[in-house]
Amino acid sequence: MLINEFFYSLQGEGRLAGTPSVFIRLAGCPLRCRWCDTAYARDFAAGTDESAQTLLTRAAEYPTRHLVVTGGEPMVQPGLKEFLSVFAEAGYLITLETAGLRFIADLPLTLASISPKLSTTSPDTPEADRLNLDAIRQLIALYPYQLKFVVDRPHDLNEIADCIERLGTVDPERVYLMPQAARRDEYIEKSRWLADFCLQTGFAFSPRLHVMLYDGQRGR
Repeated sequence: MLINEFFYSLQGEGRLAGTPSVFIRLAGCPLRCRWCDTAYARDFAAGTDESAQTLLTRAAEYPTRHLVVTGGEPMVQPGLKEFLSVFAEAGYLITLETAGLRFIADLPLTLASISPKLSTTSPDTPEADRLNLDAIRQLIALYPYQLKFVVDRPHDLNEIADCIERLGTVDPERVYLMPQAARRDEYIEKSRWLADFCLQTGFAFSPRLHVMLYDGQRGR
């Protein structure tokens, strides 16, 4: 598996925010989101081939059984199921972070953390290349899931509502909205109006602890 980063930190977003977790960042992503905070992992050449067993040995050094596999885009990596199975058999609770571009069945997931990409993330990318509604429907039907939307401006909220409506049967309690921000001051400013919207709609406000606590430092 092509690995870009391995580190130990707190899960920063969504339902498990604040949970100490081992992170494995895979290399390679077909998207070019304009505010991607891990652009250094986009290319497959940014990864080093490492075995799951080697990484399992490293993960055992930390006091957690939570594993977050992120990217890049993990769903484009061949051998993903076999890779994750090594950790599942060792008792790890696995969160997979994905844009939902592809569907893979029978992954040993505790949580599919799906981040559909809005038009503002890649204005020049056709919707068909950034938003695979069929794949997302299959993922939320098969796996415990959360939908995380990055919100840059109030106008994005209309597009989020449209996406949820098109998906069909989405549990609103599994929808998390989080402010787009690379630095702490921007995060705080956007959090105020986004929190108000969450109170109005019942959607959850997701913190972004890696921004709030570490001001966007890599590997945190």
